[in-house]
Amino acid sequence: MEKSRPTLLLLILILIVIFVAAPVAVSAEKFVVGDKQRWAPNVNYTAWSDSHRFHVGDWLVFYFEKGMYDVMEVNATAYEACAGDDPIVNWSRGDSFAYQLNRTGRYYFICSRGYCYGGMKVSILAETLPPLAPSPRPQDNSAAVTSAPRRFSAWLAAVSGAVALALVLWFP
Repeated sequence: MEKSRPTLLLLILILIVIFVAAPVAVSAEKFVVGDKQRWAPNVNYTAWSDSHRFHVGDWLVFYFEKGMYDVMEVNATAYEACAGDDPIVNWSRGDSFAYQLNRTGRYYFICSRGYCYGGMKVSILAETLPPLAPSPRPQDNSAAVTSAPRRFSAWLAAVSGAVALALVLWFP
């Protein structure tokens, strides 16, 4: 049976989407803020953030005790003063919050319920992802949670694209 022209165009469009989306899919990592200690008092978040490299596209996941803590993204001045009066983002519902780093630069997060003064705040520097160079792996394997290493993900995306191309060419 011969494929119609619209079907072939649809397959080509799907292939283009796969190739365009592949770099985004392989570059993001998920970081649990505070690792096993999560978002809670008495954690050295400066040491935690210094031990990781963050890139645009990565996700920060804050897990916290519901009703006790919150997460606010603030500017540098509010971060230094532990001021949650005018947050950029305010998350106080539930027991977790996921935030994607969508630009290069410094991000500032605090807990506004008085815990910031005790150190419950974190500053994150997001960098551009170097081409084909994975970020250094942390000493603690639980620090960066990924579905697959970046090289394997890139390989998988390339193989998927090749299979899609073969299907388009094999069944004209």
